[in-house]
Amino acid sequence: MDTSAKCCYYVCNTIENIKHIAHIMPKTDHDALYQIAERQAGYFATRQARRAGFSRDLLSYHAKAGQLERIVHGIYRLRRFPASPYEDLFVALLRTGPRSVISHASALGVYDLTDALPTQVHVTVPRTASRRRKGIRLHTKAIESSEITSRDGLAVTTVPRTIADVAAAGLAEEFVIQAVHQAIDRGLVGPDELRTAREKYGGRAARIIAQALRDMDP
Repeated sequence: MDTSAKCCYYVCNTIENIKHIAHIMPKTDHDALYQIAERQAGYFATRQARRAGFSRDLLSYHAKAGQLERIVHGIYRLRRFPASPYEDLFVALLRTGPRSVISHASALGVYDLTDALPTQVHVTVPRTASRRRKGIRLHTKAIESSEITSRDGLAVTTVPRTIADVAAAGLAEEFVIQAVHQAIDRGLVGPDELRTAREKYGGRAARIIAQALRDMDP
């Protein structure tokens, strides 16, 4: 084979190899991954990244390159987003699935309506997702879409639902009343919303909410 023929052979072979590599490499969509992470303050799970074409190996590569930070097994953060003070809550949500919601004492903490820090992250999940996870307290009560809001990128129960949940769960009455007063004073919820919640949830929650509202009457 003469020199020109050899050159042509090597060039053609190289092109074919490049085509083959491009074919077997996963197609990644950095914009899609960014959009997923952006909704979650920069955090995402490997299962979410997989939908954008990022394998575990590729995520590890980008983490080593400094573009991602591995928070815990299966959870990452894009470095262009600052670390959140609620990082443990994001981890809990991502571990428990897309329909999970921060609730109970953890939601009370998100709203800064308590000084007590729960020893576990409280999450409400569908009954089908009730597998136990270390450090996470799962609740499986039904929850309506109107009882869920977003705060700092977190899916969290609304203030009325949160107050009803902690009251029903047995939080000391004085702390529930304090949370009600603070929520109203800071404009997080109105008295009429709490009156509606009182009728909706009933039980211990209704009694404590009624007492808290009476305390605020002039």
